[in-house]
Order: sequence, then structure tokens, then C-alpha cells
Amino acid sequence: MRGLHADTGYLLYRLGLRSGQLFNTSLQESGVRLRHYAVLRFLATSEGALQRELSARLGYDPSAIVGLVDDLEKLGFAERRPAPEDRRSRIVVLTEDGRAFLRSTDEAGLRVTNDLLGPLDPAERETLHTLLRRIAEDGLG
Repeated sequence: MRGLHADTGYLLYRLGLRSGQLFNTSLQESGVRLRHYAVLRFLATSEGALQRELSARLGYDPSAIVGLVDDLEKLGFAERRPAPEDRRSRIVVLTEDGRAFLRSTDEAGLRVTNDLLGPLDPAERETLHTLLRRIAEDGLG
């Protein structure tokens, strides 16, 4: 394992897996998975988005977005509406139930983050966040 732990990319991968596992466990009772949660969080920052925009911004395959949005509609957390600029297109918007769900998960998300970053002091957490954000903004858009 020493060789793998010398590889930053591998460590990021493992941390991502662990984060996903912990977060999915915290969401388990709701029927929502981390991929659904990411769509909801993105929608919370916008007035709605085309499915192709969700796919591009979140890095999910377009066919996966269709299923995720279908699931979120069934739960009442999101809905498709005609796009204001092109009525033939549909945008996905967060519903009030979706907003309430996100508020209800804030504490669980904080617990997951605290579990993952437990070995770091507050200044180290801030530094890590700043560096990860810089990498994400440059490489993920």
C-alpha cells in the first residue's frame, strides 16, 4: 500500500470513494443517492437547467441524467418545465420539496465532511478546500 499512498491521484480516488460511501449511507433512508443529490445541489444554484447542461456541468452521461431527473420527479424534488426562451425545450427546476430536502441533509453532509477530514485542523481543511476548488474549477469547469 505504501506505493499507492505515494500517488496523489490514487489518494484522491480513494477519498472520493469513501466520501461517496459515507454520503450514500447518510442518504439511504430517503431513496436518494449521491448522484441525485449532486443534481439537486446544482439546481439549487440556478433557476433551472437543461438536461444537457446538467450532464455537462456534473460530468454525467446524458442518458444517466434522464433517469436521475425521472427519479427526482417521482420524489417531488424536481420537475421539468418549458424553457422560457424555447418552449420546445424543457428545463429541470428544483421544487420546494427539493429545497426542503436539501435543508434537511445539511447536517448529515457536515457530519460526513467532518468524518472525512477529522485528522485535519481547521486551517488545513481550509487549505485543502481552496486547493481542491482550484483544481476543480480549472479541470472540471
